[in-house]
Amino acid sequence: MTKNTGELPDQAQAQYDLTQKTDQEAFAALLLARERRRRMLQRVRVWVVWIALVVILWFLFSFLNLDVGYVANNANFVMLGIGVTLGVSFVSITIASVIALFGALGRLSPHPIFHGLTTFYVSIFRGTPLLVQIFIIYLGLPQIGQQISARGFPWLGALFILTAIQSGVLALSLNYGAYMTEIFRAGIQSVSRGQWQAAAALGMSRFQTLRLIVLPQAIKLIIPAVGNQFIAMQKDSSLVSVMGVWEITYRANRFARRDSKYMEMFLLAAAIYWVLTIVSEWVLARLEGRMARSDGR
Repeated sequence: MTKNTGELPDQAQAQYDLTQKTDQEAFAALLLARERRRRMLQRVRVWVVWIALVVILWFLFSFLNLDVGYVANNANFVMLGIGVTLGVSFVSITIASVIALFGALGRLSPHPIFHGLTTFYVSIFRGTPLLVQIFIIYLGLPQIGQQISARGFPWLGALFILTAIQSGVLALSLNYGAYMTEIFRAGIQSVSRGQWQAAAALGMSRFQTLRLIVLPQAIKLIIPAVGNQFIAMQKDSSLVSVMGVWEITYRANRFARRDSKYMEMFLLAAAIYWVLTIVSEWVLARLEGRMARSDGR
């Protein structure tokens, strides 16, 4: 093998003749192995830092005389709210995605009515607090329902009276749908205009172009952003506790108020949300990795 001097001044490179295919493959395998080792060492270093920070926090919290036994005895009760938190979040993010898709299409529509409706919706729900929206839906809509029932339409008025979970899901869906509208719009616009024109030249309708060509490409950019929105929604779902929904925060607050163990119970709730976030980020990273590998094929 002849010595090859390139941009990588490494003794290992001198062992390969990069004009030969077999040496090229072997050298590429060596570089990949080194990159994997580098990433593994980086992960180990990060984990060491995390462990050190957790130890420091534990040391600091030890001065607060926290009742660890109380937390351990009531942790199971609080963790029973994980199912409700995840359920509310999954249903809400699904509905929000549908709303965001139609909202994005409205934003991109040249029709003034569709464009005006979607921009008005986005402006209202992005411009008002989520907690206020929850109160309006849970406490305000029944007032409208009562007025409609009083005018002789009880069946219609009953539709405005929602349970706490229904109100929470509706509020989260509408709020996140407004934010995700911009995500879907950006994803659709990322597909070049030339593909729309090529599809039109083939005789495809705009709906066929959107369904068969544009959305399959845009969804690869949209999914990671939607995943991040789902992670944020898991934490924002704690706001439905104000309506008495038995999710994580409500359960923690129930014992905190009863026994004046606010620090213990809310630290427990925070730890649960943190673990849920870490797990969700790991799942999202795996999903992004699989999508990237599928693109490479």
